[in-house]
Amino acid sequence: MPEQALYLKWRPQSFADVIGQDHITRTLRNSLIRGRIRHAYLFSGPRGTGKTTTARLLAKAVNCQDDDPSNAPCNDCSNCRAINEGRFLDLIEIDAASHTGVDDVRELRDKIAFAPGEGMYKVYIIDEVHRFSGNAFDALLKTLEEPPDHAIFVLATTEIDKVPATIKSRCLQFEFRRVSHKEVCDRLATIAENESISIEQEALDLIARQGTGSVRDSISLLDQIVTDPAETVSLALTQKLLGTATSVHVRDLVNALAQEEVASGIHIINTAIDTGSDPRQFGKQIVDCLRNVLLAQTASADLVEASQEEREAFEGLAQDIDRARLLKTIRAFNEAVNAYTGGWQPQLALELALIESLQQPIAQSRQTITADPGANAPAKSEAGKAKDSPEIESSENETYERAQLSAPGEPSAYSVLKIHEGWTDILSRAYRYNKSIPPLLDNAHVRAIAGNRLILGVTNDVFVPMIEAPKRARVLEQAIFDLHNVKLRIEVRVVDRVIEPQESEVAVSNEDEDPLISAGKLLGGVVDDSE
Repeated sequence: MPEQALYLKWRPQSFADVIGQDHITRTLRNSLIRGRIRHAYLFSGPRGTGKTTTARLLAKAVNCQDDDPSNAPCNDCSNCRAINEGRFLDLIEIDAASHTGVDDVRELRDKIAFAPGEGMYKVYIIDEVHRFSGNAFDALLKTLEEPPDHAIFVLATTEIDKVPATIKSRCLQFEFRRVSHKEVCDRLATIAENESISIEQEALDLIARQGTGSVRDSISLLDQIVTDPAETVSLALTQKLLGTATSVHVRDLVNALAQEEVASGIHIINTAIDTGSDPRQFGKQIVDCLRNVLLAQTASADLVEASQEEREAFEGLAQDIDRARLLKTIRAFNEAVNAYTGGWQPQLALELALIESLQQPIAQSRQTITADPGANAPAKSEAGKAKDSPEIESSENETYERAQLSAPGEPSAYSVLKIHEGWTDILSRAYRYNKSIPPLLDNAHVRAIAGNRLILGVTNDVFVPMIEAPKRARVLEQAIFDLHNVKLRIEVRVVDRVIEPQESEVAVSNEDEDPLISAGKLLGGVVDDSE
């Protein structure tokens, strides 16, 4: 016969064995001593925190044959032994996930009228009760409200918000909490000692952290990493089997975030993944570390469950990272972990989170861009002197001064072909100032330059006011000035087709011709002289 899993073998057999839920076990024991037993209970809380186990303990306690109720469950009487061995007929466990229909509840309701065959009470444990359908809840409602004297219902759920209020109001509710890190570590150490498992304390600490407050998950992880009873389970082996990164990788990445070193952070992420770390687990470790830094920065490092040396390290990092940057980084990595679904580039989500968290705010990036537009941009000059392009702001009071419209008939201020060929670079520069402009300009194309008017063509008039809006036009003109050192004014016209601009199109004909007529000719219009 195969050996039992550790979480089943070490399932609590009395209320005293349940850890982390004293607020519930104390209440239940006192109610048993006073004989105040309710007909319906509702246990809610995270998985692996003891809901079903406590329900079974309650079933044992109400059917225990010991004369002293304070000793219940005694685990010595015939009823307690029968429940422990899984052969007690008056304990009925129902999985609501596989019995969701109203017919299942009706069958339960028909059988509940029969008296218990062995014990004093017939106990129904309905696990994951939130999986019941609406009709099933309606069928259960009357039974919960007026059950037979010999029946007790215990409903367990991990999603209490999905249980109707009418069901909640008819039950005595208990909320189970995640178990503290120290209590889980102590339970794992007890199990390891009794199972003759040699394991380092650091490994137990890591397992408890990975269990995230779930005792069952933590014990299952311990069972997973035990390969050879004669071998000492080290921290390195535990990290390898659980797919977690070493603390060095996590700390190095957080240091790279503090120093705003993107390249170093990318290298650390790839090194951790290449050496076998699971991307999701690595992301969780990063979030956990950043949260500890946040606690040290906003409250106190004493809130962090770690050694004194680690607390001091978190305090040092808290002084190096700006709070706004820290909050942005935590959100970015937390979203990356929650949204992770695998894929052919497993580290991509973490890399994007790193880059996004270290991306400069728009106002700062604009100031940097205008101060140093790039080596590929032509030198800016006016009257033979170097001149920095003025800073653009996102507010209504733009500091960039737009050029005055040229007089009618003036020659083209710049080559339309150069604007057309460099249009992608212009959109990239405009994106740094205003992220909504490049997608909008996907609907426009360069047509011509008349004087200092850059004429863009669109096939739908709805885009004309959107592109010509002063804020957007000013940003696009600034981007052109940054890259081509020429001030142009944006004008948008509706055309019926897209054509490639030609240099010959921009030669303005008659100096006395109305600029609108010139623009119309450039856009393919014909002047009607019939009148």
